[in-house]
Amino acid sequence: MTQTQPAQAAPLRTLARPDGTTLAFHHSPAEGAGARLPGVVFLGGFKSDMTGTKATRLEAFCRERGQQFTRFDYRGHGQSSGDFRDGTIGLWRSDALAVLDEVTEGPQILVGSSMGGWIMLLAALARPGRVAGLVGIAPAPDFVVRMYQEFSPEQKAALQRDGWIGRPSDYSDEPYVITRQLIEEGRDHLLLDRPIDLRVPVRLLHGLQDDAVPWDLSLRIAGRLTSDDVRITYVKGGDHRLSAEPDLDLLCATVAEISAAAA
Repeated sequence: MTQTQPAQAAPLRTLARPDGTTLAFHHSPAEGAGARLPGVVFLGGFKSDMTGTKATRLEAFCRERGQQFTRFDYRGHGQSSGDFRDGTIGLWRSDALAVLDEVTEGPQILVGSSMGGWIMLLAALARPGRVAGLVGIAPAPDFVVRMYQEFSPEQKAALQRDGWIGRPSDYSDEPYVITRQLIEEGRDHLLLDRPIDLRVPVRLLHGLQDDAVPWDLSLRIAGRLTSDDVRITYVKGGDHRLSAEPDLDLLCATVAEISAAAA
């Protein structure tokens, strides 16, 4: 790992991967009474990055408590190296596991936003002994299936012919590039067709005005989880981002609740 210039509260650092990719991350170690609490890892969404409001607000909250906190960019996202078009669910899962294994210490609460909710579940299944709890924000496991079903016949034909299509985004001026590889490889990591064998506390936060991930998907996730400690909180006026001030307060309170139970 190499350290570069500071960014926001914690220094920006990079983690080298065996294939030459470097993952950018910010890590705040535990301090004082916060050392008794599990750490927190934030997992961002599709084409998102670690500078978003939820990640930075949660970092500030954890630093005030002396609680270990880590946020990072998947390959092809934000300040990490790599081409977004080469990314797949499996590769982004491996990025999350690398950060969990090589950057963090002790039990962790994984907080996954949108696609990060899928990566969160996959990482927890791969490292059950490292996970103290899960917080999903509009979690979107298996989203590649729903995405493909929404494509027009022309889009599906272009995807097969060219290997990619551009899809307009409500969250960026540039269209998302969706590759055939993303869709096909993502099918190897589907979760909602079987029980999700995780037995830690799980909290799912979802806005009822979410126009990107259906709010009833959280109900499906809850039904698949084997944990007996699963709660869903719906925010009546909440959108997909859940980044309004009350939503951020809810996120921090949820992390604090799981932290206290796990300490």
